Amino acid sequence: MPLSNLSPLLTTFLLLIATTSTSTSTVSLSFKEAPKFYNSPTCLPAIHICSDNAVHVAMTLDSAYLRGSMAAILSVLQHSSCPENIRFHFVASASAHTDNIQLMISTSFPYLRFHVYRFDDSAVLGLISTSIRSALDCPLNYARNYLADLLPVCVKKVVYLDSDLVLVDDIAKLAATPFGDDNDRKVLAAPEYCNANFTSYFTPTFWSNPSLSVTFSDRHACYFNTGVMVIDLERWREGDYTTKIIEWMELQKRMRIYELGSLPPFLLVFAGKIAPVDHRWNQHGLGGDNFEGLCRDLHPGPVSLLHWSGKGKPWVRLDGNRACPLDTLWAPYDLLQTPNFLES
Repeated sequence: MPLSNLSPLLTTFLLLIATTSTSTSTVSLSFKEAPKFYNSPTCLPAIHICSDNAVHVAMTLDSAYLRGSMAAILSVLQHSSCPENIRFHFVASASAHTDNIQLMISTSFPYLRFHVYRFDDSAVLGLISTSIRSALDCPLNYARNYLADLLPVCVKKVVYLDSDLVLVDDIAKLAATPFGDDNDRKVLAAPEYCNANFTSYFTPTFWSNPSLSVTFSDRHACYFNTGVMVIDLERWREGDYTTKIIEWMELQKRMRIYELGSLPPFLLVFAGKIAPVDHRWNQHGLGGDNFEGLCRDLHPGPVSLLHWSGKGKPWVRLDGNRACPLDTLWAPYDLLQTPNFLES
């Protein structure tokens, strides 16, 4: 019998049975079905994936962050004026059971238009160096480097989002970020933070080597968070930026030039060369630092996206009865439910 003919209760039950044999971290996860969201009357239709009216969103999916991913998806749809035009591109490890992931998403979001892509961990395993937090060493963190190769060629622009965030504004506004004119068109757009100590993202070995430090000599390099980016995939492909990032990762394996996972290679290639995005689109750092994950407040100014980057995740803190004040802003998007029907 097709899954579409099964009741939501039975579908969830089958899902739990399926996940029992795959991962102990997902065995108890059951998610509610989200409401269906409709386009406003002013929306132009986006019938197929290559439509000019489609808004493309890319995210990675893994069991540890799946609860956050579901909340992020809901927040994107809920605040979109044209939710039916959004196409989600999910990247999961090739070693994961993607059929179960697809079932989870389609059960909670029956009308969602999405595709799950398999990412071969072996593509980056030999390039990853240990960082200051083990979670940053997950191969899937590097999948964003390969979006131009994974997504269909007709997808020319994509908004990349981490799983530990929620939107409270229309993602179409972020997707419409201008990349500049033809004479100086950028490849990537993101909020920049020029008050951060940029030198701290690289080791003394890097800064003391003139052939390396010259990388930033001709640009005003500022920190940006790679958890929220708008990427011009067409220009990325033209410039082969995946190879440029890989080259820095290969150098890192020979001589340690940074300590933080997948972020520094992006900074080396793009810092000082990105299109600006208002800070409201990445109120980041709400998860605290990478060591303790202490509570933090919002940055001054308006908010369109809340991002729990850092060690502390809102669902973990809420479950542990040690929630930070801002974690309550994430809670309304949490679709997790306790499968009490199994007990009965």
